[in-house]
Amino acid sequence: MLRNPAGVSRWIGFAICSAALIGLQPAGRQLSAAAPLSDVVEVKFDEWMTPSVRPFPHDPAAARDGSVWYTGQLSNVVGHLDPTTGRFREYSLPTANSGPHGLVEDPDGNIWYTGNAAGLIGKIDVKSGTVTEHKMPDAQARDPHSLVFSRSGVIVFTVQVGNFVGTLDPKTGKATLIPLGGNARPYGIVLNSKDVAFFDEFGTNKIGSLNLSTLKVTEYPLPAAGARPRRIAIGRDDTIYYTDYARGYLGHLDPATGKVEEFQSPGGADSMPYGVTTTSDGAIWYCETGDSAHNLLVRFNPETKKMLSWPIPSGGGTVRNMDVWKGPAGEFLWLAESGVGKLARVAIRTAS
Repeated sequence: MLRNPAGVSRWIGFAICSAALIGLQPAGRQLSAAAPLSDVVEVKFDEWMTPSVRPFPHDPAAARDGSVWYTGQLSNVVGHLDPTTGRFREYSLPTANSGPHGLVEDPDGNIWYTGNAAGLIGKIDVKSGTVTEHKMPDAQARDPHSLVFSRSGVIVFTVQVGNFVGTLDPKTGKATLIPLGGNARPYGIVLNSKDVAFFDEFGTNKIGSLNLSTLKVTEYPLPAAGARPRRIAIGRDDTIYYTDYARGYLGHLDPATGKVEEFQSPGGADSMPYGVTTTSDGAIWYCETGDSAHNLLVRFNPETKKMLSWPIPSGGGTVRNMDVWKGPAGEFLWLAESGVGKLARVAIRTAS
């Protein structure tokens, strides 16, 4: 066990930046909020340095107990942090240089991860420390990327360079691969309330979806030919938000109509928005990664179309993914700050 106290802990006030709405059709449905979503917000950052020899935390996954898991991609570990004590535990993985990438907690508290450099999906039994690996059934599926658990208990995942989306039965380890056309390069993936998987096609200007009953893929073209959606989040109304990494926008897609809105990120065209998620109040949060020393955490209000932004204390390096935890102590964002080797927890305080 290693102990590492938080390096930063302070509340930071708000600064409003109005979003620049591009002239595209607005999405049709409205959020069903009981009260307006406030734009008076404060955040507090706490950061922990990961103990890996090559500190490169890639993805975070908030556990039900308020702790956080992460993948140490360059150190070939999956790690765990208890933020109450500052203690870390890291699990070494059996396949050398497997490149752990995405991860998710199952209902029993075990951790599943993608071996992005080894063509596998692995499971860590957190009680015994035993690691079980499931190789992809096709050598072309060499880089499993991101994964989520469906409500039916099936793992749904993307394979970026291999150009697949797939499912894996955690009971049997059987994987089913669905090939995609062109240079789709599927990346981030989420599930809506109807258990439909939505994913970014980072190699082109499309969002895809996978019906888990039929394994049918549907694609939604984005209006800008140069759009490159990288990470993805579900709004409270089941519409889709995505970060356009290439052009510096937050995008909004209504799958029911195909209509799209775009909002310029505060850092502009070179801001490289990346990790994105949704908090329980319906706000969209994401990180800019274009300036490793001065990156921003950004909050978008779907009701007012306004953005707030805060500098990440350490700069953040590159925040590749984010997760949310909500409990008795409040709601928190977890960030994996790859470029600086840290995990960050962000407490949120919103005026009513």
